[in-house]
Amino acid sequence: MDELTQLAADLGKRLQALQHQVSTAESCTGGGIAEAITRIPGSSAWFEAGYVTYSNAQKTRQLQVPQALFGRVGAVSREVVEAMVRGAQHNSGAYFSVAVSGVAGPDGGSADKPVGTVWVGWGAGEQMVARRHQFDGDRDEVRRQTVKAALEGLIQLSDGEIPIQG
Repeated sequence: MDELTQLAADLGKRLQALQHQVSTAESCTGGGIAEAITRIPGSSAWFEAGYVTYSNAQKTRQLQVPQALFGRVGAVSREVVEAMVRGAQHNSGAYFSVAVSGVAGPDGGSADKPVGTVWVGWGAGEQMVARRHQFDGDRDEVRRQTVKAALEGLIQLSDGEIPIQG
């Protein structure tokens, strides 16, 4: 079993024991977190919904991210992933949610948000945590590291721990 599948299975055991569900709100991973979760047989008991909102318009339409945020802080920001988490929780009814937005590359980076910059946000009920990551590697490696970080943070939250904030 590969690392992401194992992490998703571990998350599933925890969420089943807690009788909670999770939803995902993904941009740069394009559904990769939801895909890892749904590899697990029986994940329908604890996976509620996945939103792939690659464009800013879809982040607003599907997750109610305020459009003004994009002009003020950009899509790759704490504020946007926190709004994505809240939108996914609200729309799905899931207690836990994770959201990601980043620059996977090879293009799209800037001086303040170089390729590999990814914001991950996690929500558990009213609790909210967001962290900025700077991943190395090519597009596939950045996306894989993002999925791993998202799952690890969900496991920590489900254990009552707080992922390190950025």
